[in-house]
Amino acid sequence: MSRRVRRGFSLAVVFFAFCAGMIVAAGLYHFGPPLPSEMEVKARTEVASPPSARVGSPDTAAKGNLAATPTVPIPTTGSIGAPPLRMPLDNVGAEAMKGGFQEKRGSRPHEAADLLAPRNTPVHAVQGGTIAKLFFSKAGGITIYEFDADERLCYYYAHLERYVDGLHEGQHVAKGEVIGYVGTSGNAPPNTPHLHFAIFELNADRKWWQGRPLDPYMVFKERGE
Repeated sequence: MSRRVRRGFSLAVVFFAFCAGMIVAAGLYHFGPPLPSEMEVKARTEVASPPSARVGSPDTAAKGNLAATPTVPIPTTGSIGAPPLRMPLDNVGAEAMKGGFQEKRGSRPHEAADLLAPRNTPVHAVQGGTIAKLFFSKAGGITIYEFDADERLCYYYAHLERYVDGLHEGQHVAKGEVIGYVGTSGNAPPNTPHLHFAIFELNADRKWWQGRPLDPYMVFKERGE
């Protein structure tokens, strides 16, 4: 092949290649790049997404749809904005309650605090509220159930020697008001007068004997005067 023929052939190849490139470029400009196949899309999605984030995985099934499922608030003592509490006994600090809630009484937890004091020491209402129930039981002896003003919390005073004169159910009492006296009624040791004091968060139906026990020490650490 002569030099002139070879040169003409090369120019023709270059011309056709240029034309083909222009045609491809014009197609990409108007229609975009070719889409990947369905299998390629699925493979890329599975690699990019961890198993716990995939729709229908066990993890997301357990968590549910966060936008559609209402969250249940964790119960608290309601210390934010709540009035401060005073100790039920004079000259006894909150540290005397420490550890009492976790102690065992046989096979059951104590869930209360025992505050030692001489017999007939006045017992004060820790907060303003209502006397929900005056009750005598074999274990607690002479007891008082007091609801706070919002009927969210119940304060339980047990092993009393007696009530203050005239105390009755439904009576409103002010914070610090004397409502009873320390004793050994119920199953308290006869020679160890003390106040058995408990706090529990009431259920929605406000039953005086039902609720979620709260550690008095922790409550008074948050709300004590």
